Amino acid sequence: MTLEARNKEKVLIVGVELESDTIDIEDSMDELEKLVEAAGGVVLGRIIQKRRGIDPAYFIGRGKAMEIKNYCEELDVDTVVFNDELSGAQLRNLEKLIDKKIVDRTNLILDIFANRASSKEGKLQVKLAQLKYRLPRLVGLRDYLSREGGGIGTRGPGEQKLETDRRHILREINNIERALKEAEKTREIKRKRRENSNLPIVALVGYTNAGKSTLLNRIMEMDEEYDESKKVFEYDMLFATLDTSLRRGRLPNGQVFLMTDTVGFVDKLPTHLIEAFKGTLEEIKYADLILHVVDASNSNLDIQVKTTMDILKELEVIDKPIITVFNKMDKVDINNLIYDNKYIGKKVFISCKDGTNLDKLLQMIQESLAVSYKDVTLLIPYGDQQLVSYFLENYNVASVEYDERGTKLRFNISQMDYERYFKYIIEE
Repeated sequence: MTLEARNKEKVLIVGVELESDTIDIEDSMDELEKLVEAAGGVVLGRIIQKRRGIDPAYFIGRGKAMEIKNYCEELDVDTVVFNDELSGAQLRNLEKLIDKKIVDRTNLILDIFANRASSKEGKLQVKLAQLKYRLPRLVGLRDYLSREGGGIGTRGPGEQKLETDRRHILREINNIERALKEAEKTREIKRKRRENSNLPIVALVGYTNAGKSTLLNRIMEMDEEYDESKKVFEYDMLFATLDTSLRRGRLPNGQVFLMTDTVGFVDKLPTHLIEAFKGTLEEIKYADLILHVVDASNSNLDIQVKTTMDILKELEVIDKPIITVFNKMDKVDINNLIYDNKYIGKKVFISCKDGTNLDKLLQMIQESLAVSYKDVTLLIPYGDQQLVSYFLENYNVASVEYDERGTKLRFNISQMDYERYFKYIIEE
């Protein structure tokens, strides 16, 4: 073990394989290990138990819990992370028997979100989800939250908040929900401005670490007016970015469009988290087109696609136009790529790393947005010069001329703006 690994929180991961499970337990545990790494821990080992049903008291049964206790002593484990959500009673019983901090998958994901959220609204959303998760589990959580050192599973609302009574936490939940409603009003104002601009909106969705943020950056870079300061954070890690980003892209015909990046999805994404982020995720409802970004190199491709589509269905946006974007094709031979066509309609195979087919993707976006353009010349009187800035900013203007009447602009105009500014058109 490296020095860096020795300084990290040492974790044992535990999973249960039921007869009814459809997801491969090893793949699910691999993802859990990546989640632990994203939370700042290092996995020393894993235990998998096959069961017909869940033990109501210990989730895995008392015998297996004793086995885990012995493993923890042998490996000097700090924390035991379970691959499923535990009840308050199960947390309490496992904590008492194993005498180590017990964290379930839901709390682990919430912990990562608490550590990564940077915007005020994002922090409030995560805090709300944590409080709703922890409220019915206060008794089970209380023991390990009182341990010194904190670490995985303890970020967010803080130990002192969880040591207070339920009424205090319920008040806190109400306060956060009120604050989020205010944030929703601000979002609504911004949304109205976007709608008034008539710019089409493209939403990027998909599993975490599929390459959404990287794709957003690559599309921006293809615009000759690219501003590097607008670049969004990208990193090869689960949930590298959480806060929604809104950026501009440009289609081959010169039309500007808006791209909105959303929080990545993951298998067993906590219900509380989906509910808390629903306001942000509902931005997808106002998109004209959805880009479903998929990691083509992932062995669980079909499961990840289904997870994303199930969440889109829950958000009631499944009927919107969707392009499935198979990313990371630099790692895959397209002839060996096997996937279920059930959820796949229009598709494109790209690589953000080497730029393969990014131009094809932009062409597909242009065609899918179904915006018709006309080559026109407009004459903007000097009294309406604010419109000149709008056209220069949102279109690839071919020529600009000035005379005594005003400013003449020649470019391909969208159908919406054609109808809106028809009175300024002097030549078609």
